Amino acid sequence: MQALAIIGLSILAAVLYGIVHDQITARICVEYFTIGHARLIDSDSPTVLGFFWGVVATWWVGLFLGIGLAIAARAGRRRKLMVKDLIPSLRKLLIAMFAVALIAGCIGYFGGKAGVFILIEELASRMPAYRHVAFLTCGWAHSASYLAGLVGGITLWIRTWRRRGAASAG
Repeated sequence: MQALAIIGLSILAAVLYGIVHDQITARICVEYFTIGHARLIDSDSPTVLGFFWGVVATWWVGLFLGIGLAIAARAGRRRKLMVKDLIPSLRKLLIAMFAVALIAGCIGYFGGKAGVFILIEELASRMPAYRHVAFLTCGWAHSASYLAGLVGGITLWIRTWRRRGAASAG
């Protein structure tokens, strides 16, 4: 049951992060969701899009993270970690992801304003030029969140496995 709880917690954490992240970015550039994504929902509301994509685009990330974390925390003969033991580490991961997304969003914004980054033509012609920098800001923030989640998730798996080994040796 603990392994399922770890997977469930990971899915919940990813979805909540995704909803918060998308509520912010949908207000920066709703076109990121209406033009930059497949039109899976008939809405232009930043709130609706933020909730919808916050769930759809992140639940599977949480599942992937959770399966690896459950294995790292529970498999084998080492002392097993409980779901409550992993909450602080998951919280730190989400905070780090948010910080990385914020920094990357600023890079996208300032790089877009300076003309260092431009929107590719396939997207550029589908929205007004004054929205391009906002789109780039969101694109950088979203890409950074996924990258930080991937690197951070793998790091969390390794640290969790090692934590169990250190606890067993002590």
